[in-house]
Amino acid sequence: MKIPLQISFHNMARDEAVEAEIRSNAEWLEQYSDRIISCRVVIDQPHLHHKEGNLYQIRIDLHVPGGELVVKREPSQHKAYKDIDVLIREGFDEARRQLEDHARQERGQVKTHEPQPHARVGRIFGEVGYGFLNTPDGREIYFHRNSVVGGGFDTLKTGTEVRFVEELGEKGPQASTVTPVGRHGHV
Repeated sequence: MKIPLQISFHNMARDEAVEAEIRSNAEWLEQYSDRIISCRVVIDQPHLHHKEGNLYQIRIDLHVPGGELVVKREPSQHKAYKDIDVLIREGFDEARRQLEDHARQERGQVKTHEPQPHARVGRIFGEVGYGFLNTPDGREIYFHRNSVVGGGFDTLKTGTEVRFVEELGEKGPQASTVTPVGRHGHV
């Protein structure tokens, strides 16, 4: 880290054992990224619960090139936060996951999901159980009754907008997993 680790205690006295645990976890975090500019950790004991025991919360602020990563773990999320060691470990585990995600984004390795193509029913032959979809790029793609999700073939009409998966069939492109778009499959 370019800026030394900052540790703060709110609503509780400074605890050397807790501070040592945080320092150890912060050093462990640097194994996943040597690009951490600064790390600030706040341990808080917001309420003193005599019946339920004392609950803790943690906030970890990491500054890295291109952004800030924030981890918050609060008692409302998990009753195990009576144990400050569990809180610290889970907080730093989440910080590591965020660092790894940030590094993948920086390298451009984030998966993107292609949206399913859309089309409109162009022609439908209900009595024989097939039809053709018209794609926005002007192609016509065959689909069969069994390709319509949920057995909704009989509800399709000319002009109904659908999503589909394109496959290569025996006689050219065909649509599978045809799903009507919009309310009840109608646009």
